[in-house]
Amino acid sequence: MPDPNYMDLRSARWFAPHDLTGFVHRTAIQAEGFSRFAIKDRPVIGIANSWSELVNCNIHFKLLAEAVKRGVLMAGGLPLEFPTISLGESLMKPSAMQFRNLMAMDVEESIRAYPLDAIVLLGGCDKTVPAQLMGAASADIPTIMLTGGPQEPAHFRGKQLGVGTDTWKYADELRAGKITEADFDELESAAKPSAGHCSEMGTASTMTSLVEALGMCLPGSASIPAVDSRRGQAAEATGRRAVEMALSQGPKPSEILTKEAFDNAITLLMAVGGSTNAVVHLLALARRVGYELQLDRFHEISQRTPRIVNVRPSGEYLVKQLFEVGGIPTVLKALDPLLNRDAITVTGESLEKGYIHAPEADGVVVSSLEAPFDASGGIAVVRGSLAPNGAVIKRSAASKDLLQHKGSAIVFDDIYDLGRRIDDPDLDITEDSVLVLRNSGPVGAPGMPEWGMLPIPQKLLRRGIRDIVRISDARMSGTAFGTTVLHVSPEAAVGGPLAIVRDGDPIVLDVENQRLDLDLPEEEIEARLAELKLPEPKYRRGYGRLFLDHVNQAHEGCDFDFLKGLPDEEPQRLPYGLMSGWQGGW
Repeated sequence: MPDPNYMDLRSARWFAPHDLTGFVHRTAIQAEGFSRFAIKDRPVIGIANSWSELVNCNIHFKLLAEAVKRGVLMAGGLPLEFPTISLGESLMKPSAMQFRNLMAMDVEESIRAYPLDAIVLLGGCDKTVPAQLMGAASADIPTIMLTGGPQEPAHFRGKQLGVGTDTWKYADELRAGKITEADFDELESAAKPSAGHCSEMGTASTMTSLVEALGMCLPGSASIPAVDSRRGQAAEATGRRAVEMALSQGPKPSEILTKEAFDNAITLLMAVGGSTNAVVHLLALARRVGYELQLDRFHEISQRTPRIVNVRPSGEYLVKQLFEVGGIPTVLKALDPLLNRDAITVTGESLEKGYIHAPEADGVVVSSLEAPFDASGGIAVVRGSLAPNGAVIKRSAASKDLLQHKGSAIVFDDIYDLGRRIDDPDLDITEDSVLVLRNSGPVGAPGMPEWGMLPIPQKLLRRGIRDIVRISDARMSGTAFGTTVLHVSPEAAVGGPLAIVRDGDPIVLDVENQRLDLDLPEEEIEARLAELKLPEPKYRRGYGRLFLDHVNQAHEGCDFDFLKGLPDEEPQRLPYGLMSGWQGGW
């Protein structure tokens, strides 16, 4: 590595000038106990920490941050940790998704406003990972991510369980009268045995895996369990690499997050049978770097990519077992013919360099392209008169016999209507019915919560029926399963066709032919749409009002319209304000 020119460091603009402004900036750091030597001729590495006692997935981040700092110091940098808001999937209402864009703004503006030469992102829980990536992509200074790792598997009555997938199954058994409330209470005490994010291929494990495919973390670091000492070692290595990136001033997110990198991430998404939520996040992230990623690209890549990972909810095992057979590098190695192997990563080297020495697929948890678990990828895109701008379905976790289906609609106007009527003994429903939930999208819910895995009515559960076709403009947990069509766009609350469906209307789902149709004459659909009255907005002030006024629809990633990257402009990497002179430092 060539000798660095420390005056080229971004932080030097704050700390180097020998004037009143530099005096003010240096004393601000010295007031914390750092000497002038600590900031002289060395890069400053910001550690964006999403630790919170409200977010169990990220509760171990204080220790990880210390390991990152150790690595930064070893490499000759100065680590400065700063907090960001943190999004907890289970506790935030109506949904952590409503605050993803707010967190992304927090991360972006913190990075831009402070004297930082490179950034380490600490994220784990579902929305913290995409929010941090989106913010860092817009700020566009050298950035590397360290994710939190999956929690330990739960064990209940001799069975190894995932966090969500098995919970949903036992909840159905309780509602069907197959287990007791005492049994369910016993499950509750065992369900989450350690720090870390979901232990199956839910949204968190999906997104952390995709960070590695995008090239935004060190190879092999995505699937290390949260409580494994090797995660601390990866944190230390991440800190060291952050210093190297600061000194070489790259690579920046704009140099890593290319069209080829997104194709790699989508390929991995399909191969692991990952969360449908990743579709929304990748669409939003791509637009932050000026790439107009289209929903149909997911279907194109899914058609060419078999599912080769046997992890719940699209398989049998958990992420810990995936790690034990080689982790994401082994999956990428198996996918090599389908990847853009020369895509650059945070290492400064190609994606291929990170997986070329990984173990071969074991054939049990990870298969080969020649002997996959499914011939096509986990997620499909459907369109039609019910979803003109598209919708998604996780076909790898659906019932195969329902992927081509025609049935009569049973409509719920919102989640409260669903809660009141879903277990009504008089509900006129059969296993051929199609459950429809509307007003649960970005604007309607608001925030597009994970309400899309509509519960099977109790009267069907007691007959042994565990899946029927369900359609909504909501999302669903990445740990969930079933024949559920999600992210219907445009949503009902902005005038999408989902708003005009009535009980008894015939609905056709044909995944193979990418169709989702309200099987009515076109003139009838147009007449109903013409009579439609939109609901009153849920918020009139505050962040909620900002969200409703500016959020995009699901097929564009649900980001704010004003946060999209501008292809004709360089990212704003430095803030406005005085960096030198005798006029003052504030």
